[in-house]
Amino acid sequence: LQIPAEKRTPAQVAALHAYIRANTNHPVRDADRKLAQLTNERKQVLAMVPTTMVMGELEKPRECRVLVRGAYDKPGDVVTADIPSALGTIPAGQPKNRLSFARWVASRENPLTARVAVNRVWERLFGRGLVETTEDFGVRCAPPSHPELLDWMAVEFMDSGWDLKKLHKTLVLSSTYRQSSVITPDAMKRDPENHLLARGPRFRLSGEAIRDQALAICDLLVDKVGGPSVRPYQPAGFWDELSVYGNLRNYKADSGEGLYRRSIYTIWKRTAGPPQMAIFDVPGREACRVRRSRTNTPLQALVLLNDPTFVEAARVLAQKAITEGKGSDVGILNAMFRRALGRVASKSERDVLLEGTALRRLEYQQHPEDANKLVLVGAAKRPDGIPTADLAAWMLTASIILNTDELVTKE
Repeated sequence: LQIPAEKRTPAQVAALHAYIRANTNHPVRDADRKLAQLTNERKQVLAMVPTTMVMGELEKPRECRVLVRGAYDKPGDVVTADIPSALGTIPAGQPKNRLSFARWVASRENPLTARVAVNRVWERLFGRGLVETTEDFGVRCAPPSHPELLDWMAVEFMDSGWDLKKLHKTLVLSSTYRQSSVITPDAMKRDPENHLLARGPRFRLSGEAIRDQALAICDLLVDKVGGPSVRPYQPAGFWDELSVYGNLRNYKADSGEGLYRRSIYTIWKRTAGPPQMAIFDVPGREACRVRRSRTNTPLQALVLLNDPTFVEAARVLAQKAITEGKGSDVGILNAMFRRALGRVASKSERDVLLEGTALRRLEYQQHPEDANKLVLVGAAKRPDGIPTADLAAWMLTASIILNTDELVTKE
């Protein structure tokens, strides 16, 4: 202020303006403070919105050349963006960029998209696609077993507005899908792989479905949608061997609903998935896998009998069945069957399982420490009023039911 106004530099003038705006009682100061408050609130709101990188087109596309034998220092002929000529061409008047390509991919002129989509749905329901190589519709793919059916489904799918729900409904209500999966000796000889669709589909469920099904049977499954990854039971020290620097070292299982969320939310390490799912052929995530292998090994039975998730599910199933059975052994067994298999036990099943339950009950009455150790597996609450020996005996019976071929097989 002691400097004459005509001699002040622009920086000094700006400093004076800033001081006056901030320290004098003036409408401009109130407006500045309100603006700062709103700006801070705007930043907080924007911070809550997920963001993603978006690629943009260059105004002038760069020149691209074929690399001779893939060598970066041996450029060959100049090439431009386009689709394979055997599949058509980008419509005239449209720029040959990613947007035009995306529109063509979802257009009726593209012979692949609808066929690939309906073939994958068919494989999910029937265990095998009409084109067996669902991951490959190229020149080396397997030929479709029913080409006219594949074409018809693709056209219907597009005509419906790409309605996946309608497609699933059409397939599951078809007489082909609703056939019995029982195979006769003659059919086994003529068509062991069921290429002719003379019987219904029969194949083992995926690892995720088997785990989620076991939790759902005993009402443990938490079907909440969305949220961060969860940490269910895992073998002690498993991740320490595979994750030298990762955040999965010293792995500790969640408590509460994190133990019972759907398998899709289970935390993964890219190079090694959850071990109990890997035993059921869940592929790794180093690369995309459209088609899974499907095996049947003794290790899978060991998982169903010993993994804490399935042991706990068996205990909770036994607890609920004991309550629903109202003290009757036959009632308890049928309650388990109704929950797990949607039916009551046959006479032969009932005789075998009830005899085994009685023997195990007697054994656990003689060795209560073994019964206590077994019923303590899992974090689910154990109700009062059920003798430990009874619960442990029925728990093993429930485990047998959860391990049956009928339960883990779609048929």
